[in-house]
Amino acid sequence: MVIDFLFKATVVAVGFAITGSSYALNLRTVVENAINTNPEVLVQSSQHLSRLEELDQARSGYLPSIDLTAAAGYERTDNSSTRASGDDGRSLTRKEANLTLRQMLFDGFATQGEVERQNARTKAQKKILEGASENLGLKAVETYVQVLLHKKLMALSSENLTAHARIYDQVELRSNSGVGSSSDLAQIRGRRSSASSNMLSDEVNLKDAETNFLRIVGLLPESLEAVGGVIDKIPSTQDEAIRIALENHPTLMSADADIAAAMAQQKASKSAHLPRLDLELGARYGDDLDGVEGRDDDVTAMLRMRYNLFAGGKDRARNRQTAHLVNEAKEVRNSTYRQVVESMRLSWTAYQVTNKQLSYLEDHVVASEKTRDAYAKQFNLGKRSLLDLLDSENEVYEAKREKTKTWYDHQFSQYRILVGMNMLKAHLGIDFSGSDRDGDKLHQAYVDIADKSTVEAEVAPLRSVLEQPVSLKP
Repeated sequence: MVIDFLFKATVVAVGFAITGSSYALNLRTVVENAINTNPEVLVQSSQHLSRLEELDQARSGYLPSIDLTAAAGYERTDNSSTRASGDDGRSLTRKEANLTLRQMLFDGFATQGEVERQNARTKAQKKILEGASENLGLKAVETYVQVLLHKKLMALSSENLTAHARIYDQVELRSNSGVGSSSDLAQIRGRRSSASSNMLSDEVNLKDAETNFLRIVGLLPESLEAVGGVIDKIPSTQDEAIRIALENHPTLMSADADIAAAMAQQKASKSAHLPRLDLELGARYGDDLDGVEGRDDDVTAMLRMRYNLFAGGKDRARNRQTAHLVNEAKEVRNSTYRQVVESMRLSWTAYQVTNKQLSYLEDHVVASEKTRDAYAKQFNLGKRSLLDLLDSENEVYEAKREKTKTWYDHQFSQYRILVGMNMLKAHLGIDFSGSDRDGDKLHQAYVDIADKSTVEAEVAPLRSVLEQPVSLKP
């Protein structure tokens, strides 16, 4: 029975190797694909492009506008001119055309303020896009790490099940020869069933990790390359990490740009208290106008001033409103500052603690394995109970799982620090500026793999082992 089980476990390992040889993904490829195809980032990219167009709209206020109007139709006129000619009313076919060029010379700095506001809003959105790409990149790293983690945990569960199958065969052999007890057989059968259940739970977790990977990255996690090692961009102290974060964090920069936008808006609102001066050049063609037959043309060149003297207090209220908006933007910036500091402190703590935990957890694994091996020898000599042996086997299993989880947590904590400093893409060598992409094609590419799986082939061979019958001798 043990030989059969080990043979099937070997088949599983070979299956993993075969699957891994077909196509491999590394972390850089995964993160780059995620930020280039995930809707979360593409929404922000489209908004940034939209803001650029709004900036061009604002700049158009410096340029002249040219308007052409033309009209033709029925006109009946009854005025002093028609009555002087003896007509009570005169019906003519009125025709007219106007061409007007208007150039703003002074508008109370309204256009200047609007250009500054839109320029600041564009910068803010660019930083939001930059932050969205970093955050999405971190999500991609997390899903990448989670797939690797759950593959490793499933391998540990398979190893644990193999150990329980070996012990089960020992106890069953003893029971069949009359040396062992039925209670021992029942006990190991229960523990083996628990080990089988654990492996099924790990299978579910692995498939969930694959689903999250697909959602974030837009690819299937096929043969992911291992991660590990120390990232050289990690600062030596928490203070240094916070300083870099406060200098480079895109969300904080976006908040600063929002303040600039609010101040420019306040500046533009003051234009209502000043006159507006335009240069207007016009040419008019008319025919049969106002009851007078024949052509009626004129050409004008005018300096035209417009000055609103009273607007019911609306302009002063607008000034006060924009002042409050400036204060609001500043408080948002202050809140963002605190969030950046908080996030980096939490990331740094996780980085330090997991690093310290690893050495203790490694000692725990080594000590547990030595205890398990000693208990196995003593069990064979009849000096240890089956319960002692099973408990030691379970402690090894739990120690390895805890060490594995902490190791991957430590790896992920490094990337959390990188994102806090806005250095993830730079570390991975990814150049991303955001651009228009065909959303329909990207969506179709996702649809094509939405029902596919790569981990299914990896876990399927294990099911035959789980279905192997286990008897309970009376």
